[in-house]
Amino acid sequence: MSPDSDFDSLFPARQISRREFVVSALGAGFALSVQPIEAQTAISTDSSGLTAGELRIPTTDGGAVPAYRAQPASGSDWPVILVVQEIFGVHEYIRDVCRRLAKVGYLAIAAELFARQGDPRQYTAVPELIEKLVSRVPDAQVLADLDACVAWAGAHGGNTARLGITGFCWGGRITWLYAAHNPQLRAGVAWYGRLVGQASELTPKQPIDVAGKLYAPILGLYGGADKGIPLDTVDRMRVALAEGVSPASRASTIQVYAQAPHAFHADYRPSYGKDEAEDGWRRLIAWFRQHGV
Repeated sequence: MSPDSDFDSLFPARQISRREFVVSALGAGFALSVQPIEAQTAISTDSSGLTAGELRIPTTDGGAVPAYRAQPASGSDWPVILVVQEIFGVHEYIRDVCRRLAKVGYLAIAAELFARQGDPRQYTAVPELIEKLVSRVPDAQVLADLDACVAWAGAHGGNTARLGITGFCWGGRITWLYAAHNPQLRAGVAWYGRLVGQASELTPKQPIDVAGKLYAPILGLYGGADKGIPLDTVDRMRVALAEGVSPASRASTIQVYAQAPHAFHADYRPSYGKDEAEDGWRRLIAWFRQHGV
């Protein structure tokens, strides 16, 4: 089977040609669907001492996905962290997370993983965004694009032998899946990613289905008051990890902040919990360093 036909067989539900991208560049600011922004809590990290900005990542289907990357302005051989977006795309919050990671020595890269299916910036309502865009994005496509980001980083000064991943909400779920996909990964941090769900053609497995066979240990950060991720599913995930066949699964752990809602790290939204977000970030840095990222 040729690479092109293999790609087409992976993504039969796509309504555009395999090389065509609906989104070819990142937008500025925050997503429309999360307006108004909580300006009093939104963190803004400058790019002094960094090389930061938009680029295009060549993908295995012959196209290129827009992405944001931040890294120290001098040196090379930086450990690499993939930053995986929420459902709102690579907007200012995700770019700021990349800059925060770059400030402590990482090459951080966030690709617009919905670029083939649509532009999350055009939606003003979350239910419509999920129905018309997010639900149409194949997991296999996402994992392949993240692999492409790793390849780009390795060719541009990044040390992919020290590879990590972190993601938020939708990206938290992808973080778990990527840990069962790429043997090169050293560690990951999943922020309130969904753990269970209905299997479909585009999303054939959920984190709980791969929990026992991870290649890299994951730190899960969850809110005890998250109405979308019941604590019983967190408990089930803990059991699946503990009973896993891989050492990485058994080394994984989940921290629950009892009073925190969903999206407690999202400093630009009313859900932001300063104490929990700051503690989670300290844990993230410690986790990556503990596992050689």
